[in-house]
Amino acid sequence: MKCDMHVHSYFSGRCTTRFLSRICRESYNHPDEVYERLRERGMTLFTLTDHDSIEGAETLLRRPNFFVSEEVTCHMPSGAEVHIGVFDITERKHIEIQRRRDDLPSLLAYFSENRVLFCVNHVFSSLTGRRAEEDFAWFRERFPAVEARNGHLLKKQNAAAARFARNSAKIALGGSDAHAMASVGATYTEVPGAQTKEEFFAGLHSRMGRACGESGSHWKLTRDVLMIVSELIREERWMVLFSPLAALVPIVTFANYAKERHFLRHWSTKVLGEPEIIRKDSWIRGLQGEAEEWTWP
Repeated sequence: MKCDMHVHSYFSGRCTTRFLSRICRESYNHPDEVYERLRERGMTLFTLTDHDSIEGAETLLRRPNFFVSEEVTCHMPSGAEVHIGVFDITERKHIEIQRRRDDLPSLLAYFSENRVLFCVNHVFSSLTGRRAEEDFAWFRERFPAVEARNGHLLKKQNAAAARFARNSAKIALGGSDAHAMASVGATYTEVPGAQTKEEFFAGLHSRMGRACGESGSHWKLTRDVLMIVSELIREERWMVLFSPLAALVPIVTFANYAKERHFLRHWSTKVLGEPEIIRKDSWIRGLQGEAEEWTWP
């Protein structure tokens, strides 16, 4: 079975970027359209991981092979923000998770007591801001799973996450982190031989899963951001006045990946003990390179 374990819909709410939060949503994808695109991409098990919401997921409960998940925004004891993928939950569990999400020890205790599978998302990304060294100790000691392949992170970031998962004996998951329809289902988790949701999760716990599909690139992120801008203009017609600013998107996304490379270089050295020597030419190729599949052994 194949499942995109990190995918968003309209119900992820407002954009988390400070300025854009007033005018733009995280995603304009309709849940039904996401489900159909996942099916077209060959997924056989389905979920949504909206930010701190299961509202969109609940609209798909009657769809075959669907289970409810969410991406929880949590604060570490260090004060750093982290996104946690939480899978196969009920409305009652969602309410309790949201109540505890700013008390990490309490949240992790709840996950353990209720046997909820969860993972740290985009572990080597600056998306949620700063990290502290103690955060990685929490990930290593208390998290059962790591997102080892994210469809919008660079290959080197995913490789570092995969090494962290392997070195820490974690379950490795893959997901597209799609906010625009073009990326939905392009990255996923596969458990060979699984025929049901229960067998899929049992396979994950037995380390039989593998993270597959695309990594991110400059052109891919630029395309998806422009798609979101297009949907924003469709929803808020007055925003067409600012459409010339879309020409700046490639510059912004390039700057974003420059920041990501710096973050990766710093934390891969500290956490993995493997200094990464980055040459300018390999950096450019990494931003523009074609996606390749990485399979969890």
